[in-house]
This record gives sequence, structure tokens and C-alpha cells, in this order.
Amino acid sequence: MFSVTALGELLIDFTDAGTSAAGQKLFERNPGGAPANVLVALERLGKSTAFIGKVGRDMHGEFLNATLVANDVNCDGLVLDPNCFTTLAFVALSEEGERTFSFARKPGADTQLRPEELRRDVIENSRVFHVGSLSLTDEPARSATIAALDVAKAAGAVMSYDPNYRDSLWTSAEVASEQMRSIVTYMDLIKISCEETELLTGRSDPTEAARILLGQGAQVICVTLDDEGALVATKDGSATVPSFKVDAVDTTGAGDSFWGGFLCAFVDADIRPENVTLDDARSFARFGNAVASLCVRRRGAIPAMPTLDEVEKVLS
Repeated sequence: MFSVTALGELLIDFTDAGTSAAGQKLFERNPGGAPANVLVALERLGKSTAFIGKVGRDMHGEFLNATLVANDVNCDGLVLDPNCFTTLAFVALSEEGERTFSFARKPGADTQLRPEELRRDVIENSRVFHVGSLSLTDEPARSATIAALDVAKAAGAVMSYDPNYRDSLWTSAEVASEQMRSIVTYMDLIKISCEETELLTGRSDPTEAARILLGQGAQVICVTLDDEGALVATKDGSATVPSFKVDAVDTTGAGDSFWGGFLCAFVDADIRPENVTLDDARSFARFGNAVASLCVRRRGAIPAMPTLDEVEKVLS
């Protein structure tokens, strides 16, 4: 059985890499896509994972497939489609390592996954099933996502969600909010950023947003608070777990590495979501913060994911 299976986008992050001798901006090709980032984080931490999604059968898609295979992520559910082009994201970095995005996705292969292409056997053989919201922006991937959630829920998987909002990929904030909220009732574990609280709940305060999501059926909520750490909430209440202070080089993949660490600690605890206490959630988030503190010290997302030994040194 896979510890975690994720469905969603697998794409190229062309990351800001300075300027050429002629003064033109350079971009470095890095593998990315939030669900894939989470899986590689988990693999580096010793967990078994599987990916479900679609890339183009092109130079970028072949590279992404090879990258996941090299990182031991099961790719039985990855479709390489000769009729689609792999999605590209151009990522500019500020001096502080913060990102702005420009996407080439009209349409991108990740939006073209069809329900009939799902590997249901992979989904059914997963302890945790994880999705984002970018597979909800367009059909047919939206229908494929809902179908996969139904399969995972029926199989008894723990359901995990990180919306990972990117405004330029939605027709409006109102549509994004509607679609992002549409799958909340499936979820056991939800991770959102402080920028996503209002989109998911209509409330900007992280504690209030967490309370609302718990009221909709989720068992554990994490709200990442940038360099301040994360707020965690369960039926027992809420608490803030401080981050490990580091000098960030590139924040690409920071939230994904955090959630990979959180899910790793959750899987290791071997408990059902409804039995997670506030102390458990704080412990899981501290582990996630340690993973993220290592990820942001390196460039890229997938290439920056740390090993379990590295994380344990931070925690020791």
C-alpha cells in the first residue's frame, strides 16, 4: 500500500536564474507542481508514494516522468499524452526569495486528465489521498478529480487537501472560491495559506477560518503563516507552531515541503484523523516546519527536498 497518493499538476518551474552576459533574464528548468512536490518530499523522508496526472509526451513531460521515477514515486497513474503540451510556470524571485508566477497553460496537459484515465487500483491502494485545487480549474480534469475523490473516499483513504491558489489560473476569485470550497466536505486534513483563508471560508482570521473548516467535517486544519510558522487546529482547539528561522534562498515548494513533512509525521503516528489531538497536530507541524526550513535554503522545489537525516539534525 502507498503511504500517500496525489493527483494534480506536474509541470516545469522555469525559475529566475539571473541575467545573461547580454543583460537578458535567464530561467532554470526545474521539475515542479505542488502535488508532485509533496510526494517527493515524502519519498525523501522514507515514505512510499504514487502520482496521478497528465503531462505531454514532449521533452518536458519526459523529463518530469524521469524525475519522479528517479525519486521513486510510482508513475503507473501518470499519462503522457502526445496531443497535449506540458504546462510551464515561469517563476520570478524577489531579493527576499518570494515568487511571482506566469503560466503557459492554455490548455496545459495537467488540465486534460479524463476520468476514464484514472488508475483506480492505485487510488484504492493508498492510505492517504491528496489533491490541490488546480485540477479543478478546467474540464476534464475537474471531473477526473471528483471521480478520484469518490474512489478514495469509498476505499477508506484519509483525504488530504492543499488548495494552492494561483489567481492567474482562474477566471475570477469568485469562481476560484466556489470550486475550492466544493471539495472541502471530502477532507480529513486541510492545509491552507493565510492568503487562502478568505477564499475558503469568507474569513481572513486564521483561527476563525480553521474553526469554520472543522465545522464542515475536516479533522485537522493547518494554516501556514509564512515565516511565522503554522497554526494548527483540531477539535481540542488551536495553537501556533513557530518556524525554524533561516535565510531563505528560494521559497518555491516551501508549503509543499511543510505538508510533505506533516503527512509523513501523520503516517508515522498510525492514527485516524478523528483521533489526532492538538498535541499530535503540533508535533506533526513542527516536523513539517523543519522540512520547510531546509527546502527554502536551496533553489527549486523538487531538487530542494531534504532527507530524513537532514530533518532529524534540525530537530535534535
